[in-house]
Amino acid sequence: MKNRKMSIRISDGDLETIHAKAVEANMSVTDYITTCCLGKKIVLIDGLDQVIHQQKAIGRNLNQLTIIANMGRVKAVYLQELTEQYKQVSLLISEILKRKRWDDGAG
Repeated sequence: MKNRKMSIRISDGDLETIHAKAVEANMSVTDYITTCCLGKKIVLIDGLDQVIHQQKAIGRNLNQLTIIANMGRVKAVYLQELTEQYKQVSLLISEILKRKRWDDGAG
C-alpha cells in the first residue's frame, strides 16, 4: 500500500528520461522508480503479446483438427507429435511470463 509521499529535485532531462523509460516499461513513473531503487529487474519482452495471440490461435486450430480427426472426417498424421510440440511451446511461454512477473516483483 502506497501511503507515503516523497519529493525530490531533478533536472528536466533526467525527468524526461525517467518518464520515457517508465512508458517503455509500461509502468507508472512511481512504480518504475520504486522498482529501480529496490534493485529489482525490469524486463521488457517485445512482441510477446503477439506470440501469445498466435499461440492461442494455433491451439484453437489444433483443437478443431483434433475434433475433426476424432469424428473420422480426416486422418491426422503425427497429431500426437504436433500436440506435444504445442505443449512444449506453451510451457516455454509460461516460463517466460513467470520470470517476467518475478522480475517485476509481482510474483
